[in-house]
Amino acid sequence: MSAKGAELVVRALEQQGVEIIFGYPGGAIMPVYDALLNSSIKHILARHEQGAALAADAYARVTGRPAVCMATSGPGATNLVTGIANAFMDSVPLVIITGQVPTTVMGTDAFQEVDVFGITMPIVKHSFIVRRAEDIPKTIALAFQIASEGRPGPVLVDLPKDVTNAVPAITPIYETRRQKRQSPDPEQVEMARELILAAQRPVLYGGGGIPIAGAVDAFRAYAQASGIPVVTTLKGIGSVSTRDENFLGMLGMHGNRAANRAIQESDLLICVGARFDDRATGKLDGFAPKASVIHMDADPSEIGKLRFADAGLLGDLAESLGAMPTGLSIEPWRQWCAERKVEHAWRYDAPGDYIYVPHMLRRLTEEAPDVTIACDVGQHQMWVAQHCHFDRPEQHLTSAGLGTMGYGIPAGIGACLARPGARVVTVSGDGSIMMNIQELATIRRYGLDLKILLVDNSSLGMVRQWQQLFHQERYSEVDLSDNPDFVEVARSFGIPGFRITRRDEVEGAIRRLLETEGPLLAHVCIDPKSNVWPLVPPGQSNDVMMEELSA
Repeated sequence: MSAKGAELVVRALEQQGVEIIFGYPGGAIMPVYDALLNSSIKHILARHEQGAALAADAYARVTGRPAVCMATSGPGATNLVTGIANAFMDSVPLVIITGQVPTTVMGTDAFQEVDVFGITMPIVKHSFIVRRAEDIPKTIALAFQIASEGRPGPVLVDLPKDVTNAVPAITPIYETRRQKRQSPDPEQVEMARELILAAQRPVLYGGGGIPIAGAVDAFRAYAQASGIPVVTTLKGIGSVSTRDENFLGMLGMHGNRAANRAIQESDLLICVGARFDDRATGKLDGFAPKASVIHMDADPSEIGKLRFADAGLLGDLAESLGAMPTGLSIEPWRQWCAERKVEHAWRYDAPGDYIYVPHMLRRLTEEAPDVTIACDVGQHQMWVAQHCHFDRPEQHLTSAGLGTMGYGIPAGIGACLARPGARVVTVSGDGSIMMNIQELATIRRYGLDLKILLVDNSSLGMVRQWQQLFHQERYSEVDLSDNPDFVEVARSFGIPGFRITRRDEVEGAIRRLLETEGPLLAHVCIDPKSNVWPLVPPGQSNDVMMEELSA
């Protein structure tokens, strides 16, 4: 007896090794949900489709495999859009399955009909509308292949309800063939080798493409063997341990001054899996003005897109790094960078009585070096990037390219499910947590051991800081002093919580957070006027860094 289209969907997902789907049911996707009852695939019922997509995003980042989220047509599909864009901007492999109205009424403004194929066109790597049940296995297989190969990204599969209800005459079988990773061009490799051997002040500039390409070990090995100072983008944090002596810190708008100064003084940038994003480069034509560039990437469109590459190594990052020379004579440069690292080391002796968030976050990762931190977006996100220790990139989950407020709790959920038993802390802000606070119910439903460190400054802190600095203190719609009682909110979802307001409560709060079994929310009240330093003003070069005293 032939299977229905919906059963073919589930079988195809099983064939891809899918163990968990994040989603929310509805009318047009109902046949697939019915077929899921006969599957071993576990479905995680989020309380909003955006939460499902963002949880899947984090699950993929931690496991390194494509993750699946699913929703019905119309509002279900449009609620996924932010999560799809988030995955697209950060090159996360995601397969998105959406229900669609029957093919017989498509284009008639039928109930819950939207053109999700068209809506998501700019934010997917590829998309499909399946019009015949026979095509389902092939389409699902291709979706996984496209999502994970080359530069990863989200792939949409839109399934009309009559297709998932149809019974094909035969049960189709389809298997994909994995593409072999491309090797870098030998001439470009030789050119890169010559540039490195001639350089006196080289810098390794690592991005999020390193973990995506599975090149962390190769990157570390080359950094160690060459002795070249290392800086990373926000998404590249953890590609070398933040405790590594060669690591100068994150570069860019809120980067470490030592990292930015090294970039500006360098004569060679070895860019590995990064894309010269504006938050990293500042004013592009003032970025690393004295440096030649070697660019290693899996995506040909990135090489030379924003900065001319003197050598462009397209293909496997580990292979490219393995072909680069070591044994360099750059000790004076290494010494200069080491001195800048000491000169610009973070200080934690901030005056005043308020809780100093950078110190609290530093202490958190000193006490729990294995912790995975799922960040939300805002000032706390930058404090985490600046002050927390990370030994592996998958310990640091952050919405880098899109900057999605509300990422933190769903990302923490995805991390808990990807690594059962691991310690996971979501660091959120009082603005961000409200964006997906309904997912506290998901934490409770599945008994996830997710801790939440909520940093509350009763405002939209990053926007307030910019209005203070660049809009003459004309504060517009940033006051959140009417926030709810977050401890009571958590309790109403069945999650215990506590609040701290003084510095002498921080150590106890960290211990309680790390030692308590099960979910817990720590509500940390801080100075409403806290700012993130340093800061490269918009449109300026990275050597123009504002410090607190000059603000």
